[in-house]
Amino acid sequence: MSRLVLVFLLIVVQACAQKTYWGELDKLGKFPSKLKEVSGMEVTEEGKIWVIEDSGNKDKIYRVDKDGDIKESLKIDHAKNQDWEDLTIDKKGNLYVGDFGNNKNARKDLVIYKIPKDELDKKEPNADKIAFKYPQQKDFPPETDSLYFDTEGFFHLNDYLYIFTKNRTRPYSGKSLIYRVPDKKGEYEAEYLGSLFLCADQDHCSVTSADISPNGKTIALLSYGFVFLLTDFTAPDFTKSSIKIIDLQTDTQIESVCFYDNGSLLIADEENKYGGRKLYELKLD
Repeated sequence: MSRLVLVFLLIVVQACAQKTYWGELDKLGKFPSKLKEVSGMEVTEEGKIWVIEDSGNKDKIYRVDKDGDIKESLKIDHAKNQDWEDLTIDKKGNLYVGDFGNNKNARKDLVIYKIPKDELDKKEPNADKIAFKYPQQKDFPPETDSLYFDTEGFFHLNDYLYIFTKNRTRPYSGKSLIYRVPDKKGEYEAEYLGSLFLCADQDHCSVTSADISPNGKTIALLSYGFVFLLTDFTAPDFTKSSIKIIDLQTDTQIESVCFYDNGSLLIADEENKYGGRKLYELKLD
């Protein structure tokens, strides 16, 4: 039996061993037409909801309410939206914008913008740049079986930003690579922490957003139609986490997830032919 067949069988066995649960999204509201492509979302300690849009949209962050209505918008000074894909926050209230969308795996200018909490009171807040590169990537783009370096999900924990890459490999391997970079201004080579196998279906198993619960005990990795809940981990090693798969029962392009509290998630989707442009809540058991 060839090595390729053995790898394929291993992936199938792992996928079959993972029980899938049904999730029920509770629609909270609909975003206005100017927010058709919400790609990242985060909630502050005070309950404020911030969202961003991805490539082709303005260099702004938006504060919305639970109905999806815009309450304010802030243009980020010296920050260009090449492909903003996720949003996270630290315990001090500093916001981080991940400009690391990389569909073709060809970018060499990956950056995370750090917006200090005290800048959020300004109409055009300043942001620090955290530039980084993936040490495993040698070619731009790499061969099709090595397309691991698109990114749409990250979160903050203990002075680091943890990054989960979006797999675009062909044939599809089902793995997300995990990295971290310091949360301070500078230029870094991202620290490789390992890989995580989610499942073998490319349509449902590629990470589109990530977050960690306020108590630090659960990680949510979003994909198209699924959310993967990781528990029983000890940072910085997430590779041995227990994984619970929840099928969200939707065909819309789900792009954003964040914890509203330890027991619930906020989820947003982009507008496509199936609908979308909505804000949802998912209660966790």
